[in-house]
Amino acid sequence: MSAELAAYRGELRAWLEAHREELAPRYALPGTLDDHVAQMQRVKAILFDAGWMQRGWPERVGGSGGPPMLRTELGANLAARDFVDSGLFSLIEVLAPTLIDFARPELAAEAVPKLLSGAELWCQGFSEPDSGSDLASLRCRAVPEGGNAATAARWIINGQKVWTSLAQFSQRCVLLTRTGPADSRHRGITAFFVDMDTPGITVRPIEMINGELEFAEVFFEDVAVPAERMLGELNGGWAVAMSILPYERSSCFWQRIAYLYRRLERLVEIAPQDDRAAEVVGNAYVQLHALRARSRATQHRLAATGAIGAETSIDKVLVAAGEQAVFDAVHRLLPGMVEIEDSAAGETWRGEYLYSRAATIYGGTAEVQRNIIARRLLDLGSDE
Repeated sequence: MSAELAAYRGELRAWLEAHREELAPRYALPGTLDDHVAQMQRVKAILFDAGWMQRGWPERVGGSGGPPMLRTELGANLAARDFVDSGLFSLIEVLAPTLIDFARPELAAEAVPKLLSGAELWCQGFSEPDSGSDLASLRCRAVPEGGNAATAARWIINGQKVWTSLAQFSQRCVLLTRTGPADSRHRGITAFFVDMDTPGITVRPIEMINGELEFAEVFFEDVAVPAERMLGELNGGWAVAMSILPYERSSCFWQRIAYLYRRLERLVEIAPQDDRAAEVVGNAYVQLHALRARSRATQHRLAATGAIGAETSIDKVLVAAGEQAVFDAVHRLLPGMVEIEDSAAGETWRGEYLYSRAATIYGGTAEVQRNIIARRLLDLGSDE
């Protein structure tokens, strides 16, 4: 760990402890999704005013500079103290770097501070009903108004997205569209930065098995988007999509790991103190520790090289296994807890257990990740 990062950690932790009362949730636990979103935006505003949200972000978008690991540490420390939902907060790392790398400089400079300060929330329009893990088969189409891509002032978008996290709360959407022939796969995809209040956009939340409405279907019917909102090059959207991967598999995972450690600690506080519990918790801890060691190496590799690739499929497999191990331990040590409703005392074991079942699906299924590991890392040939 560098001296800069060590000093930052100490300063951050001292500040968070000093402002614990101000940052703590103001709703009755466990709270609703609306509560969690409002809490996150409130905390972001406090941190932005104090200068913390700007750390680790480029100065050209209102940041104060420094390595990306500074902002990763911020998210992890917030999650470890239950100030924010780690899954919601980590969406910043999924989307802001994309704007910085692919949007017009003026647009990035205007938009990114709004996301960091809590003034806005963004969503990611990637998955479709028939193209979940096979993102290159997406069909939501954008066509140039007037038919000429070189001179069009606007693009007209029609299609549908699904599993779009927090779409009903979002002001903007990083959207992937088909701009090439139907069979052009990844070579015919273009990304846009779309205002969610544009006429023709309809958002329909989807109730998940845990009762939350975190995901949504989003429908686009003759939605007009200015050409200047294109991210990157025409038909260059695959590069935009792939740019998200390094941050989704490093920064976001580090924050998720902090949350999982916190929940395991809570289980230890309330579970029976016997040999069986020690074995169950110990097994979950070993999986989390292996995940954390792997994630730390990934973050340092990203910081050193600026790029990571297929090897992050290992991280994805490990984070899914670690999350399920924690909540499987809850299921084994707290009989009946995950079968009943979340308690009035604020525990959310049931909802979290149900959500953990999807850990091997969202963000790329475990089967897809293992195929990538086999083909691209172990050179075991094609899976066809």
